[in-house]
Amino acid sequence: MAKFIKTTGLVMLCLLLLCGTTLAKREKFGADKRHEKVAKLKVDTSDKKHRWKMVMPWSKGLLFYDLAVHFCDTVRLASGGRLIIKPFSAGELIPAMECFDAVAKGSFEAGHDWPGYWQGKDQAFTAFASVPYGLDSELYNIWLYEREGLEMMQELYGQYGLFVLPGGQVGQELGLASNRRAEKIEDFKGLKVRTAGWYMEILNNLGASAVATPGGEIYLSLQTGVLDAAEFSSPAVNWPMGFDEVTKYAIQPGVHQPACQFSFFFNKDAYDKLSDDLKWILDTAAKETQLWSYSWINNLNADAIRRFKDKIEIVRMDDEAIVEFAKTSHLYLEELKKQHAFLKKVLDSQEALKVDFRDWRSSRRGVTPWPIEDVIAGKLYE
Repeated sequence: MAKFIKTTGLVMLCLLLLCGTTLAKREKFGADKRHEKVAKLKVDTSDKKHRWKMVMPWSKGLLFYDLAVHFCDTVRLASGGRLIIKPFSAGELIPAMECFDAVAKGSFEAGHDWPGYWQGKDQAFTAFASVPYGLDSELYNIWLYEREGLEMMQELYGQYGLFVLPGGQVGQELGLASNRRAEKIEDFKGLKVRTAGWYMEILNNLGASAVATPGGEIYLSLQTGVLDAAEFSSPAVNWPMGFDEVTKYAIQPGVHQPACQFSFFFNKDAYDKLSDDLKWILDTAAKETQLWSYSWINNLNADAIRRFKDKIEIVRMDDEAIVEFAKTSHLYLEELKKQHAFLKKVLDSQEALKVDFRDWRSSRRGVTPWPIEDVIAGKLYE
């Protein structure tokens, strides 16, 4: 009996320590903000069935197409077939780069994108896609869901008659597939590089010769010497493109895209016609796709980079070059912010999160999950 009482006492103590019922000296730290919003919400449900079409810039050969299909499958299953979204790849119904305008006009109900494609409409779109030396995948999720990033995203898309949700986070991209070895900043001078968006201007400011070659033309351009180097996407996406067959090096790291964020966007009139529960299903399916996509593609990346290592040399830029890229990127973006007020608001919000996260990032260093033999040998940091 004494042994039983002693054991029971230990169990109770453990429960108290875990729950903090009597030991907490301060109020609970943080709360689920959504709970207050939905606690008294009467969710409207409907038996009405909806049949939507989703258009996008991706061919079926790109993994990004799979992100859209995954989302559509989840929505169909979670809604019990009341909302079915049929995905169409680029060119099936409309040309790749017309999907944004087509959904905005109501020709189709839904779309999938990398927001940076719409930079010509507003520079701020690129900030919701990827920023050189900007947020990584962890911080993008925190910023979107906890720091009003999604509200700003919806404000931007809303100007075009669209409702938007995060639509996949695939992590850091590979650097340059290159036929010229580039480690020092001077190695980039005169380098003929395929890229897009802000990084094109940043490379040109560093003395490179950057052009926006279409994805389907990269292989031949590298093979014939029209390009010295090119960036496209993550290892898992690049591997099927076969760049290792026509280049010698992969120049790392991918400073242009510490993370790559996608979105699902919906014609606002079509979205507003949905019952409350279907709107929540869209939101939940988008979050599930956001989680799954990162795990799925980065698991594939681990395999793809090993395959690349067997074919080409992985070259790392020296620290001075990485810092110089950061300085040039910062100066370029500061100039853009002076010209675009909403872009300034978005980028300043992202930078504020990086500042607020700095102490936690610094404090947790040293437990990078390298293989245990590497850690024991002294490899601690990324």
